[in-house]
Amino acid sequence: MSVTPQIGPHTPTTAVVPSAYETTAAVPSSSPSTVVVPSAYETTAAVPSASPSTVAAAATVPTVAPPAVPPSTVAVPASAAPVFRGRIGRDVRSGHYAVPHRYRLHLSPACPGCLRVAVTHALLGLEETVPLALLPAVPDTPGSGYAALRPLYEASAHQYTGPAVAPVLSDGWTGRIVSTHAPDILRDLALRFRAPGRPDLLPEGREAEIDALGELCERGIDRAAQRAGELGLDEATAHRGPLDELLATLGGLERRLGRQAYVLGDGLTAADVHVWVSLVQLDTVHRRHLDAGALHRIAGHTALWSYARRLAARPAFARHLDIDGIAARHRAHCGGREAAGAAMGVVDWAAYGREGRDGRRAD
Repeated sequence: MSVTPQIGPHTPTTAVVPSAYETTAAVPSSSPSTVVVPSAYETTAAVPSASPSTVAAAATVPTVAPPAVPPSTVAVPASAAPVFRGRIGRDVRSGHYAVPHRYRLHLSPACPGCLRVAVTHALLGLEETVPLALLPAVPDTPGSGYAALRPLYEASAHQYTGPAVAPVLSDGWTGRIVSTHAPDILRDLALRFRAPGRPDLLPEGREAEIDALGELCERGIDRAAQRAGELGLDEATAHRGPLDELLATLGGLERRLGRQAYVLGDGLTAADVHVWVSLVQLDTVHRRHLDAGALHRIAGHTALWSYARRLAARPAFARHLDIDGIAARHRAHCGGREAAGAAMGVVDWAAYGREGRDGRRAD
């Protein structure tokens, strides 16, 4: 999903295209242009509303940079959260490298992107290596931000005034943000921090398939279900296109899981994390705006929902499954009308969440 901001007559044509997994606040058309901060150790000077050449000349004022920390890209649109794209490298030469207790994850598991990161973190056994800081289900500052994250954002982006959103991977050595980009965080956890005996969530040679399934979940489940719910209450036929897309996506996954244990075969991968979180969102959030007929057709994919229950029975999946928090977050953000689906459900997620927090089964 790409977003192209409106470019005014005196702004440079630098645009930031967020990933399909990001949630970025809307940038008003009258806002200043996007400023790209090349490094965590550079300070961005105020950019006047002038020509592109003026902006290019005055964009950054370098200070003395510690040589061990590599450049990172931070896009800072006005009134929106910046997308920090630092990565964890293989060794000390990369600056940000895998060291126990150096990094911390700041997550609100009621957010689907954060839940994916939390499940991945638990599957990899990183509770001691990369500590978690859990945030409330409902953001406590404007723009879906958190007051607890503001010091990190202000330390990482010069004169930052936008929302301080999750997820965040922070560096305890510098007190700054490494990344707010959920797909990069997931990859770096799986590639750089996996504990011995834990699943290989990104097996070599399967990365493209995993990315494609993540995009399929975003487009064919998350967006399609949301669109079907938005249209279905106003006109009986309006939601047919998005609903057909949703059912086709579920049908494809149903066929896969009717013949194999996991989405890509016999082993658990990051693709399963993507699919499972999308199913949680479908059955806890999106179904509230769908009619009873649509819910019956969705629930008819028996192999898919059996797979969802099987994963939910594992503490790594259920540990951070906060159904009350998901509902509270949804109510805080959604002004849409509820349909018959609000009184229905396919899986008793709350029961699995309780069992996961009790740790009744080892992964």
